[in-house]
Amino acid sequence: MKKITLKEIAQYFGVSISTVSKAINDSHEISDGLKAKIQQFAKDNKYRPNKVALSLLQRKTKTIGVVVPNILNYFFTQVFSGIEKVANERGYILLSCISDESYEKEVATLEFLGGGTVDGLIVSMAEETQFKNKLEHFQNILDEQIPLVMFDRVSDGIICDKVVVDDFEAGYKTTKYFINIGCRTVALVTAIDHSSVGKLRVEGYRKALEEANIPFDDKLILRLGKEDDLEVLLTFLLNYKSIEGIMALDEITAVEVLRLIKARGYRVPEDISVIGFTNGKLSRYVSPALTAVSQHGTYIGETAAKVLIERIESKEYIDSTTKVIKTSLIVRDSTKRV
Repeated sequence: MKKITLKEIAQYFGVSISTVSKAINDSHEISDGLKAKIQQFAKDNKYRPNKVALSLLQRKTKTIGVVVPNILNYFFTQVFSGIEKVANERGYILLSCISDESYEKEVATLEFLGGGTVDGLIVSMAEETQFKNKLEHFQNILDEQIPLVMFDRVSDGIICDKVVVDDFEAGYKTTKYFINIGCRTVALVTAIDHSSVGKLRVEGYRKALEEANIPFDDKLILRLGKEDDLEVLLTFLLNYKSIEGIMALDEITAVEVLRLIKARGYRVPEDISVIGFTNGKLSRYVSPALTAVSQHGTYIGETAAKVLIERIESKEYIDSTTKVIKTSLIVRDSTKRV
C-alpha cells in the first residue's frame, strides 16, 4: 500500500507542507488545535517523519544501509561486492552492518539506520529474527517511508521488494544429483536450521528423496547450534548409518565436514561424496576441491542495489517485486562422476 506523504496531509487540511512539517515536529508556531489534528491524522495513517531528511529540506543522503547476518559466510561477501559495484556506479556510498544472527542487534541496527540516516536499506534477516518471527522493526522502516529490499532471508509478513534464491530447487537439484551418481543414503548438515533458506533447502531435499522412493530419515539431518561440536555430532551420524553423500548448507561447514571425514579415514569421493553451498574460494582450494552450489551472490547484490536505487529515485509509486535467482551446481572432485 502506498504510504501517505507530507504533501497529501497538507492537501487534506488545506495547509502548506511546511505547516504540516512544523505540526508533526511539535513546533510552537502552530496552534495546539491544528497541531493535535495533524498529529492524530498522521498517526492514524502510519506516517512517521524522516527527521534527518526534513532537517536537510528533503536533500538525499546518497547513502544505502546494508545489513547482513554473517560476514564470515562467503555468500554475503559476494552479495556485498555486487551491491557496492552498483552503488558506486550510481553515486551512492554504503553503510554496512552485521546483525550476527541476533534479533536484538538487528533491531538496534535498523533503529540506528532509520530516521533519515540512509536513503534506503538492503537487508538479509538474522536467523533469530526468522525463528522468533518478530517483524515490527521492519514495518517501522516502511512506515518511515524508507525503501527496503530484503534478500536471501526474507519474510512474507513484510511487503517490500525482495531478491531471493530458489532455495527449494537448490536443495531438490542437489539431492537429485547425489541420487544420480549412486548415493542412496544422503545426509544433510545445516547450521541455518531456523532460517527460511535452510528450511526451503531441506524441503527440496525431502522432495527429491520422495520422488526416488527413498524414505526420509530425520536422523540423517544434522542440525548444528552455535554451541554444538560438529566433530562429535558427525561421529554419531557416521556411526548411525553408512553414509554415501553429505550436503552441507554453508561453505565453512562443508569444508569442515570434508576435513573431519577424511581424518576418520573415509575417501572422498570414493566412500562419501560431499557438496557444499556457496561457491567460494575455500571450496576451490581444499583437497579434493568441493562440488558446490553457486547462489550467484554477486548478481544478487547487483540486482538488490538496482531495485533499491530505482525505488529511491522514482517519483512515482512502484508495486513491490520479488526477483527469484536460480542456482547452479559447480561439479568438482568431491563427488563421484555420473
